[in-house]
Amino acid sequence: MDKNKVLIQKYTLEAIELLKQLIATRSFSGQEHGTAELIHQWLTSRGVTANRQGNNVWATNLHVDPAKPTLLLNSHHDTVQPNQGYTRDPYLPEVVDGRLYGLGSNDAGGALVSLMAVFMAFYHEVDLTHNLVLAATAEEENSGPNGLVGLLNTLPHIDVAIVGEPTQMQLAIAEKGLVVFDGIVEGTASHAAHPNEDNPIYGAIPVLEWFKNYRFDRVSPQLGPVKITVTQIQAGVQHNAVPAQLHLVVDVRVNECYTNAEIAAQLQADAPCTLTPRSLRLNSSGISPQHPLVLSGLALGRTTYGSPTLSDQAVLSCPSLKMGPGDSTRSHSADEFIYLDELMEAPEIYVQLLTPFLKPQDHETLG
Repeated sequence: MDKNKVLIQKYTLEAIELLKQLIATRSFSGQEHGTAELIHQWLTSRGVTANRQGNNVWATNLHVDPAKPTLLLNSHHDTVQPNQGYTRDPYLPEVVDGRLYGLGSNDAGGALVSLMAVFMAFYHEVDLTHNLVLAATAEEENSGPNGLVGLLNTLPHIDVAIVGEPTQMQLAIAEKGLVVFDGIVEGTASHAAHPNEDNPIYGAIPVLEWFKNYRFDRVSPQLGPVKITVTQIQAGVQHNAVPAQLHLVVDVRVNECYTNAEIAAQLQADAPCTLTPRSLRLNSSGISPQHPLVLSGLALGRTTYGSPTLSDQAVLSCPSLKMGPGDSTRSHSADEFIYLDELMEAPEIYVQLLTPFLKPQDHETLG
């Protein structure tokens, strides 16, 4: 075994031990101080000058050249709350039958520690084509202001990014954006005992049918059509009173054929109710199928696809590739897990993907 494989395997095994520590440390969005400390200590103990901004931890490779473009390696260390379906302790990093169980193991701890291992493998390299920035960020799960979006003003200018999320190490070259709308169906309040032809709850029936049947014209070859889903409705506070309004929430997943502003303008003009977008900043994102990173992945036998789920890609303005170990269908599920085999192979695949991109003159030199 050559020294480069020995090096990446060493960092991989150390990263898996870190993942176990991260699982055992609660890190709900906005409450990631403990995991930020672990990540910071892991890097500094290996000679890296690691920086903190809130619960975000970031670092650059040793030989930074301001004249070179920058590649961001990013994933998050916050988690959702464990759901009620858990039969295991979500904070117990237990290995059973080749699976590492625990909250955040799959989403996105596996991707995060794999990228950290890769960062270490390239950390001392000279003459890379790009500077490297590693960012282990907070508040991804709630799209909070103190995560990557708040860190971008501190980081060097980013030219291209790999965002670590569970994709089975396939290449997610596009990702849908998100706009959440608050809607109001107006009516007339009254006592339930009296006639009322303007009950907003009945008025909501054709509105719900309208959302169910509405279609946007532009369909993406990677992401498919824009998807509209009514996810919440609320009206009334007591059995004998007709409310004046019904409130609904509409979740819209946006392909790259539209900006979020275009989606908002079209729905507000066409919808048979009042709609107010909560935010327009989570646009669709992606990378050209001809980008060198994508071509490098294809040469390794990886496949490309469009991802329906949202990640921190949405706050990046540069080309970005979503890629990581694990399976998105396990995310936010009960008894979340990731296979040890996935954790062992991911850093090596990342290195094979990045070496011709970062060191085109010498694909064999690492460390």
